Amino acid sequence: MAAATQYATGRRKCAIARAWVTGTAGDITINDLPLEKAFPRLTLRQIIQLPLELAGVTGKFSIKATVHGGGPTGQAGAIRHAIARALVALSQPLRAPLKKEGLLTRDSRVKERKKYGQKGARKRFQYSKR
Repeated sequence: MAAATQYATGRRKCAIARAWVTGTAGDITINDLPLEKAFPRLTLRQIIQLPLELAGVTGKFSIKATVHGGGPTGQAGAIRHAIARALVALSQPLRAPLKKEGLLTRDSRVKERKKYGQKGARKRFQYSKR
């Protein structure tokens, strides 16, 4: 019998991640690369693995993810969001610990747009009195 596979989408900043979580013990692959090659920084790998650790299912699920857009931090956050949503779809009792840590809520913070007549979003050009 084939193991159950669940698909979910996650977003963070400008990054969009798609994750397929399968109920077989396995590894995490992102864009057809192992986790260590796709994200060399330890902090980003910890962000991605956080939903598995909180749910207590580390090593019990195989994860295949694709991600595009944004930078490394946004991509890691998008993958984390997708993994958390897929885990809840696979097993409803996992919802409580993931919801408590805020992993099921999309982080809607994005870069504020530059305003006209200003140097950036908030910074003004230097004022000259004379």
